[in-house]
Amino acid sequence: MSRRSPSIYGRFRGGPDPLAQRVDAGAGIDEIGKSILGGKSVRDALREMLRAGSQGRQGLSEMARQIRNQYRELRESGQMNGLLDDLRAMLDEALNAERLALFPDPGDDARFAEAMLDALPDEVPRALAALGDYQWRSPKAQQIFQDMQDRLRRDVIDQQFAGLSQSVQNLADPRSQVAMAEMMGQLNQLLERHREGTATEDDYQEFIKKQEKFFPGAPRSLDEFIDELARQSAAMNRMLASMTPDQRAELAEAIQQALSDLGLQEEMAKLQKNLRALRPEFARQRGPVLNGDAPIRLPEATQALSEMADLESLMSQLGDADAMADFSQVDLDVLERALGGIARDDAAAMQQMQRDLEDQGFLVGDAESLRLSPKAVRRIGQSALREVFEHINATTRGEHDMHRTGASGEPTGAHRRWLFGDDEAIDVVRTVQNASRRRLSTGITGIATPTRNGLSTALLDPKDFDVAETETVTRAAVALLVDQSFSMVMNDTWSAAKTMALALSSLTTTSYPLDALQVIGFANLARTIEPMEIPNLEASEVQGTNLQHALMLAGRFLDKHPGSQRIVMVVTDGEPTAHLLSDGNWWFDWPPSRETIERTIAQVDAMTKRKVAITWFRLGDDPKLAQFLESMARRNGGKVLATEPDRLGDYVISDYVKSRKC
Repeated sequence: MSRRSPSIYGRFRGGPDPLAQRVDAGAGIDEIGKSILGGKSVRDALREMLRAGSQGRQGLSEMARQIRNQYRELRESGQMNGLLDDLRAMLDEALNAERLALFPDPGDDARFAEAMLDALPDEVPRALAALGDYQWRSPKAQQIFQDMQDRLRRDVIDQQFAGLSQSVQNLADPRSQVAMAEMMGQLNQLLERHREGTATEDDYQEFIKKQEKFFPGAPRSLDEFIDELARQSAAMNRMLASMTPDQRAELAEAIQQALSDLGLQEEMAKLQKNLRALRPEFARQRGPVLNGDAPIRLPEATQALSEMADLESLMSQLGDADAMADFSQVDLDVLERALGGIARDDAAAMQQMQRDLEDQGFLVGDAESLRLSPKAVRRIGQSALREVFEHINATTRGEHDMHRTGASGEPTGAHRRWLFGDDEAIDVVRTVQNASRRRLSTGITGIATPTRNGLSTALLDPKDFDVAETETVTRAAVALLVDQSFSMVMNDTWSAAKTMALALSSLTTTSYPLDALQVIGFANLARTIEPMEIPNLEASEVQGTNLQHALMLAGRFLDKHPGSQRIVMVVTDGEPTAHLLSDGNWWFDWPPSRETIERTIAQVDAMTKRKVAITWFRLGDDPKLAQFLESMARRNGGKVLATEPDRLGDYVISDYVKSRKC
């Protein structure tokens, strides 16, 4: 018996949080649905969710805010010429100390030395070169001068390898300079082989192992290593390009002097050439500038500029992601470098949810024609229905969420053999009878015996099952007439009307599947609206409230269901102001014309003849509308319910459930 290998555990080394809750695409489509019902397009609703984030994950807006703040902090962190300012201050201190040492000496040598000091060039690198062979009288001044040289050399080296290398402790030591030159030579050889396509990851790992003292925390791959070197080199070039000509010339001369002193001028030139060839995209000349007050070291300045370049790139990516409603435009590596692992995890989660919305069939189409799938519409409808029932419960109107479904139909008395996929009710009695006859005909007794002659010996066999056929019966025919005129938008009632219509559609589909629902929208004309259209339905910008045409379409729908309970509900915020003409065109007039009112009343009377009482849901406080609807209710035998927009779904759903004769 083989032994199981022991489990190996180790420290978590980054990446997505394995314990973080995965974002749910269904919850995401719920959030999108709320925006859509609020009047936004599918694309704009998706963009709004990506901006705001979802399910505790930060979105584009929060990331952009953090990036702007970090960019501002970096820009104000110091001065680009901080190295030169520091060196100038150190030089002044050294010269003052030297003059104090020379002053007591009355000799000509002291006066000559003072004259030399007075004649030093203003530019720091030229002053350093002129003092290269100077014999210092003051030990303090000599030490400061040595510190200046060390500072310049270290800053120049560290700015190229910032974040990667620990450099060396004493660049004045010839052995350290030899080690640095050897490392630079091997690095250039590796990059040149990579340019030729012959370098491997093993070559990179061998280089890192040899030069571990320089790169103790080196990136895992050669490409990542080159990226970091190129970023630092590009940041230095951008800083030089963004300086004044005088500042640029002085700093460039100081850098060349430091490299020459270290014997690295040729190798550094090769490195720059290799990096430009391998990463030309990093070779942008101009970039952000630092405008803070405090002088900072050259490595910190170039690191700040490098990070600012990343932030500029991220801002561009976030802008593209927002414009295209596509979170995948964001580079996760750059984001993590700028904002940390949490931001990367949040962005990765949002990207995954966006993929899930498509993969799980909630969103279909491309970026230009994005739309909701039937699955998404059903989900949004269920969410709208839950919201309505939660509000009903909260306002104690007495209704509650229902989990039962409607009956499947009246039994016809006929039976047939069950087929795979049938959802009709199993006829238990006939199924047991079939099983008994089968077993008796084959001589099988007991619970189970071995299979004989290819016949099943089980108590029940799929061939035994019978189903009772049922007749599809429509219990109720429901016509929901929704005012689609632009006044619904102006009065801020359109979103509530769409939510209510979608909730009612979902309720009839799930809890009353035998009911027939037709949604009719009416503005200057009326038309029937399919459930799939409701989320993206927009109010009309054409003037007119053609209630006559809507009632006419509702009547035709009800006439197709003569044996059903017939329900008509009208949601409106204004008087009828349009009607159909005999030639099929429409007429609008404000105030409502006599002919419009008469033709509308004629359709109300037609409903009365069908013995259908209309329930009117009045939105707003227009006294003329209230008067008109009250007179129609008395004429038809219906009723008027005045409601606020946020209670519309409550009233309509409750009235529908109460009106049905279950």
